[in-house]
Formats: sequence, C-alpha cells, structure tokens
Amino acid sequence: MSTNRSLAKSAGIIGSGIFTSRVLGFIRDMVIANFFGTGAIAQSFVVAFRIPNLLRDFVGEGATNSAFVPVFSDYRLKSSKEEFWGLASVVLNILIVVLAAVTLSGIVLSPWIVRLMAPGFMADPEKLRISIFLNRLVFPYIFFVGLAAFAAGLLNTLKHFSTSAFASCFLNLSLIIFVSVWHEGTAGLVTGVLLGGMLQLGVQVPPLLKRGFRIDLFKKWRHPGATQIGRLMLPRLASSSIYQLNAFVHTIFASFALVVGEGAVAALYFANRLFQFPLAIFAIALSQAILPSMSEDAAAGSIEELKRKLSFGLRSAFLLVVPSSIGLIALAHPIVSILFERGKFSAYSTRITSEALAFYCIALFAYAASNILISCFFSLKDTRTPAKTAFATFIINVILSAILMWPLRIKGLALSMSLAGIVNFLVLFHTLQRKIGALGAARIFRCFLKILLASFVMALICKLVYAGLALSAHTVYARACALIVTLASAMLTFVLAALLFRVSEMGELLKWLFRRR
Repeated sequence: MSTNRSLAKSAGIIGSGIFTSRVLGFIRDMVIANFFGTGAIAQSFVVAFRIPNLLRDFVGEGATNSAFVPVFSDYRLKSSKEEFWGLASVVLNILIVVLAAVTLSGIVLSPWIVRLMAPGFMADPEKLRISIFLNRLVFPYIFFVGLAAFAAGLLNTLKHFSTSAFASCFLNLSLIIFVSVWHEGTAGLVTGVLLGGMLQLGVQVPPLLKRGFRIDLFKKWRHPGATQIGRLMLPRLASSSIYQLNAFVHTIFASFALVVGEGAVAALYFANRLFQFPLAIFAIALSQAILPSMSEDAAAGSIEELKRKLSFGLRSAFLLVVPSSIGLIALAHPIVSILFERGKFSAYSTRITSEALAFYCIALFAYAASNILISCFFSLKDTRTPAKTAFATFIINVILSAILMWPLRIKGLALSMSLAGIVNFLVLFHTLQRKIGALGAARIFRCFLKILLASFVMALICKLVYAGLALSAHTVYARACALIVTLASAMLTFVLAALLFRVSEMGELLKWLFRRR
C-alpha cells in the first residue's frame, strides 16, 4: 500500500501539472476558436502544428519515455554519479545534432510535407500556401521541445516530476497572450509557438543544474548507454506515436471536405483536445509516474512486484478515465458549445466537433490502459512488441477510416480511431500476459465492469440534471453554471454508485485522499 501511495503521489504531482496545462490549453483553444473558428487559418495551423507535434513524440518524448528512463534507471542504480551524468551529456550532444537536422529538413521540405499531410488542401491554393508558410515558421519548435522532453525525462528519472509537469504550461500561456494581442493573420500563432517552446526548455535547466548536470557540449559522442538507448528507441518510434499517427491519418482524410464536410480538420483537432484532457491528466500522469518504478523492478528482477504495480495502474486508470469518457459522451454538445461557440466558431462547428468527441471517447479507456501497458513493456526494455502492435492497429485505422468516412463522415473518422485503439489495448494485454505470466485479468475485468455500470448511472443523472437546468439557462453564463452544477452532481453520483457497486479502488482512493489531509 505504501508503494501505491508513493505512485499515486507522483502521479498526482504530474497530473496537477498536466491539469493546469490542459486548462490553459482550453483557454488557448477558446482564444484560437474565437478569432479563427474552423476556417482556413485554423485548419492550416492545425496541419502545420501537427507535424512538429508528431516529430516531438518521435525524437523527444518517445526517447525519454521508452529508452531513456529505463536505461538511465539502470545507470542510476548501478553506476557512479559521474557515469550517470556522463551518459546524459553524450545523449544531449547526439540529440542536439538530430533535432537540428530534423528542423532544417522540415523547413526545406515543407511544401511536400504539407501536401502529404493534407492532400485535400491542393484544391484550395490559398489554404495550401498558408499551411506551407506556417509549417516553415513553426518547425523550429521541434528543436526546443525535443530538448525540453530530454530535460523532462532526466528529471523524471531522478523522480523530480513537478518542474517538467508544469513546463508545458508556458506554450499555452505564450499562445494565449500573443494570439489575443496579435490575431490579425498568423504572426501571433507563430510567435506564441516558438517562444513557448523556448520557455518549456528554459524552466527545466535550473533544476537539472541544481541536481548535478553540467553542460559539456560536443566533447564526447560515444557511450555504451547511448548505444543501448538508440537500439531501444528505434522501434519505439512506432509504438509511442500510435495516437499521433492515427491523428495524422485523420488529418489526411478530413482534408477532403466534399466527403466529410467543411471544417473537419479543425473540428477533429478541437475534439482531440477535449479527448486528451482526461487521457493526459490521469493515464499519461500514471504511466509517467509508474515507468521509473517498474523499470527499477525489472532491473532488480522483481517481476511479481512489477505485475502488482501494473494491475494497480490499470485499475486506477479505469477508475478515473471510464467515468470521464462516459461523461464527455453524455455532455459532448453543451461542453463544446460553452467552451468554443463564439466569434467565428458557429453552431455548425459545435455540432461536428461534439459528434467527433463522442465517438473518440468510446475508446478513451483503451488508450489510457495502453499507455500503462506500453510503460510496462518499456520497463522490460521491450520496445519491439508495442511497435509491431502499433503498426498493425495503425493499418486497421487507415482501412476503417477509408471505409467509415463515407457513410458516417466526421463521425466515421473518430469511430475508426476508437476501434483501432481497442484492438491495440487487447493485443498488448494478451501479449504481455504471455510474456510475464498472469496479470490478474479477472480482477481487472470485474473492476472495469463495475466502474462502467457506475458511470452509466452517472451519465443518466447528468442528462436529467442538465436538461432540467438548461430549460431556464438563456445565456452562455447561465449554461456554464448549469454545466458546472451538472459536473459536480456527476462526480458525487459516480462516487456513490462506485461504492454501491463495491468498487474497492474507490474506497482505496478515498482513504488515500483522507489520509493526505
């Protein structure tokens, strides 16, 4: 139980940072939606910014989450401090060169990259021109955020989570300020992204220096640990980025406005942002907190302890994510309307965004659980299995998207991603169970079913409460208040329903919260 509380505390720190960042992210999206709606500039920005975000996962967060943390956990446990920091310096040198090469290549190849990302834009020369222009200007973001991800991974290895958890807030703050002040054209968007990337890196340098890291540029290029990281990282590129790759596919298909409807690229982006809110706060926070601990268990050969932490992580993720997904499905339209429907974000934009959000959320539990499972594979230094599974489900998503976009339009794209995510989770779970033995599937499944039943009760109350309050809510402020009251009643209902259905994890969570006080 003490280990669970330690993991919960670490996840809580990370989750607090992610929550703050996501709230600021929503404010950022509200500002962007207000000034640009789902029009040409908004769609061009989504396309241009998605490419650096995808590459961030490849060369930045992909390295830290899969290869970097397990290898550095080994060196931290078994080697001297000098060896540990020496490896960090070598990895930094290599990463600077790689990031610089990727950034320059992206700037030069922008016309071809944008055409690949959004082939439908070629029918609109102005939209294509804006997208290429934006892509070239924001591509240097990958250099700064890649180094920021390196710093975050190093701090997480040292089990210092707070600075890296809150670092991403600076991107959102930067965009909020510059877009609000400079919303004519694209200058505010570009300035906000680039300055935000620099700040994300800058705030993490002082705590690294305080813990002993010294910048020793371009003196050493070789280290056995760096070679090991490189071998682990290559297959990680596919497995860690399954969500981004699926979003990449959807951008391509959504660019064909005649099939899926006008504004689909931007609508999927805004729906995606809402979908990622509970995913990031709960699942990603849990997976980041649990990875160093599971890596230490794997290095020490404590497989039973590793499996116990994995089961705890999965059940905790379901407890937090399943009610979030059901609540988002039940209240998709009012949430999108209250957050975004103003300025150029019309009622039509609200409708298509809320439709995409509801279908995305079907598989929120699967993406949350997959993050935990992938962290377990990485702690075992197995990056090949998640890569193979990711590639297979990526193909499934492409096929389903091509089929379902015709009858269901934007809803078909979101549904295809959900179905692919569920397949990914099931295959990962089955494969890991074959690799290290029984994971307590019966207990995990019973927990999931009980949480799902409690979430359905919560959703029914949500619908009734909001329908009653909305009858007399004639302004945005009144509807926002109605939504807040509905969400509060939903949380209370879920806690009571979970206790009624004897969800033991809820009792453990309440005890932990009570003891913290």
